[in-house]
This record gives sequence, structure tokens and C-alpha cells, in this order.
Amino acid sequence: MTRVAAVDCGTNSIRLLICDIVGEATREITRTMEIVRLGQGVDATGELDPVAIERTRAALSRFVEIMEFEEVKAVRMVATSATRDASNRDDFFRMTAELLGRITPGAQAEVISGEEEAALSFRGAITDLNPSDDPFCVIDLGGGSTEFIVGTADGEILGAHSAQMGCVRVTERIMRSDPPTDTETEIAMEYIGERLADVVKIVPVDKARTFVGVAGTFTTLSALAQGLETYDPREIHGSVLNFSALRVLTAEIRRQSAETRGLNPVVHPGRADVLGGGSAVVDGIMDMIAAQTSVDSFVISEKDILDGIVAGLGDRLRA
Repeated sequence: MTRVAAVDCGTNSIRLLICDIVGEATREITRTMEIVRLGQGVDATGELDPVAIERTRAALSRFVEIMEFEEVKAVRMVATSATRDASNRDDFFRMTAELLGRITPGAQAEVISGEEEAALSFRGAITDLNPSDDPFCVIDLGGGSTEFIVGTADGEILGAHSAQMGCVRVTERIMRSDPPTDTETEIAMEYIGERLADVVKIVPVDKARTFVGVAGTFTTLSALAQGLETYDPREIHGSVLNFSALRVLTAEIRRQSAETRGLNPVVHPGRADVLGGGSAVVDGIMDMIAAQTSVDSFVISEKDILDGIVAGLGDRLRA
């Protein structure tokens, strides 16, 4: 048995998954998340805000303390959209090397391409799905980018693309009012539509039979749609969101202020202000799917890139 950890640092959040690798099996030990908004303002300035880097340092330090307590032997950390875009990303990487080196000498965050990010998300997201429902299209809606990957249950990748749209990017760039105005929403939908036009050119969306939504916007929408009183991953994982009902929910979210959204206990305080932008991205994705297929629902997965990273660590250990 070997205990490993995966860390994913995106535009909005940093997340940790610790698992035991036991032969071919994986056993989850702990999974946690903190909103750090590392990508705050990077779309406008091209730089990571030093205050955001410090927030991320504090969260990662707590994660490393958990890893030390759990006696983790190997760790991999990936950094996605915000760090790909930032001119001062070396400051961030030096910080991660300092902290992760306490677990594995030489370890530091890795900038991965949108395509690798999509592939890792795909591997994690389809873990508990019925193979007979493939081909799957996994949609990982992040803060700065959204990954689309179509593939089969046996791991064959038919196409992948990272679209530069996410809940933070759309909110900061376009939907700045609270709540967003109708004009802002209209402009946002045009921007999202342009990004999705590239998706359908690159990714065989029309071949997918099951569309899988992962990450915080999708999981929060599932919790809201189900009327959960507390955020319960067991109720969210594997849930199905039908497009017709989901459109009613996303429209209602955009009518609400961030303060009102945040009053719901299933909405993380760090997500309330960008959930309107995220809901606009979801609306655009539903339009794209409806135009390309007859599918009218998402399956929501709590498993994602972290699970894909752990699976890759398991492959290395077994090799």
C-alpha cells in the first residue's frame, strides 16, 4: 500500500485528494477544497495578484500539513488556467516547490496543457459511469477555462479542447454588475457562443451519448436543483439534471445578487459571486448540445481531475 496525494489549483479553487493505492484498487482517505481565487484579475492584468498567491500559499500549507499527518509518500500538483496566463507565474511555482518539497523532494506544481487537463478530468469523471452509456463527453467547467473531452469507456480519446471561458473569466470580463444586467448576459452569451463554435469544430460532440458535468458550478447547480439543505457529495454524484428544469434554475440564479445566492447553505461563499457567470456558461453548453445531439440532460460527477491524477500516480507505482 502507498498513500498518495493529488492537488489541483485552478483559477477559483485549490483542492486536495489523498488516496491509498492498494494493488489495482484505490481507496479514498480525504478530499477537501478551499476557494483562493488565484486567478482574480489575471484576465485584465496578465499577472497573478500577490495577495492571491499568498491566499494560495496559506491553503497549500494547510494541505501539506494534512499530507504530513496522513504520511503521504508521493504527491502531484497541477496548475491550470490562471497560471498558464500569468507573466509572474514563477513566483507561484517557487512557493509550491518550497511547500511540496516537504512531501517529495523536487516536487512542485506543474502547468499542464488544456488537453492534458481534459484527459485527466475524463479519466476521473467516468470512473463510476456505466460503460454502455459511452461515448462520454466530460465537461470540466472551471474558473478560467472549460475543458471538453469526448472518449469511450475503454479510454480512447476521440477529441479534446480547452475553451477560454469559465465562471470567473466571464464574471470579471463581462458580467460585472450584481446581479448581472440583461445586456451583460446577452454579451456574455455571445462570447460563450463564439468559444463553443470552436469546440464543435475540434471535438466530436455529436458522437457523445452521455454528457458529464464536473467541478463546482455543475455540482452546486445539482445541489440547488435537488433542494439539498447541506452540500452532500453522495446525493450529487451521479445525479441527473434535465435541461428544461436547469434553464429555469440558471435564469433564477442570474436574477439574484451574490449575497442572496450566498444565503443558500449549499453555495460556497467563495462561489456565490461567480455562479451567475457559471450559469451563463452552462446555458451556452446546453444550447450547443441541443444543436448537435438529441441529449437533454447532464450526469453530474463529483469525481474529476483529482481522481485522474491519483489514477496516474497508481500507474507509475505499479510500473
